[in-house]
Amino acid sequence: MDEAAVLALFDREMREGARPDGPGSEIERVGAVVRHVGPAHGWNGVVWSALDAADADAAVAEQIAYFTGTGREFEWKLYGHDLPVDLGQRLMAAGFTPEPVETLMVGEIAGLALDTEPPEGVRIVRVTDRAGVDLMADAQAKAFGTDASRFHRYLLDLLTAAPESVVAVVALAGDEPVSAARMELVPGTSFAGLWGGGTVRHWRGRGVYRALVAHRARIAADLGYRFLQVDASSQSRPILERLGFTPLTTTTPYVPPGR
Repeated sequence: MDEAAVLALFDREMREGARPDGPGSEIERVGAVVRHVGPAHGWNGVVWSALDAADADAAVAEQIAYFTGTGREFEWKLYGHDLPVDLGQRLMAAGFTPEPVETLMVGEIAGLALDTEPPEGVRIVRVTDRAGVDLMADAQAKAFGTDASRFHRYLLDLLTAAPESVVAVVALAGDEPVSAARMELVPGTSFAGLWGGGTVRHWRGRGVYRALVAHRARIAADLGYRFLQVDASSQSRPILERLGFTPLTTTTPYVPPGR
């Protein structure tokens, strides 16, 4: 893989050329900034910028004023190669706080190890309705220890209004949801995005996460996508590397005061 070329392609297709991620969402291009504006239960924030030392502070202030005016939570999604090189420090000077750093990992589907199957006693089920979303939200809440109500509403809206844009799956041990994940699809691009994959504690280390990645990768290949993209935590990065993914850069959400 030509890592520099793939990263440039990712920036061009998925950030500068970002698309709305669901119903009620829009992409707005303001000067050298691209922002995603969604409903209150969706994701809001800056996805791409092309700034320099002369205009960065003004652009940061402009985005703070805009999103504060909407009354919605938002973040500035900063990538490790974004300019100016001190943009993270400028965001913190403006009151933002960095959340844990993740690694942007990309795998060329043709070169990934996709023969992984779920462990014995676990099956992967496609989610298409409210009952399935209920199971996914239950798994996410238990895996991450967070309130999954916003995720529940977002995914249900997406499956209702644009089911072709997402592949949602849940891993079941009997009737118990033990992990859940989704794949977001952007027609006309080279990348399918993998999200979620949190596994409840007593099922970790048994291959459930790997099986969910492989399951979605096979679907993406059938749909004609060339690459898979993941914002990987420190826990998932080594698993993804063993499957054939390559780290390209870091990504850090910067959140404003009061979030």
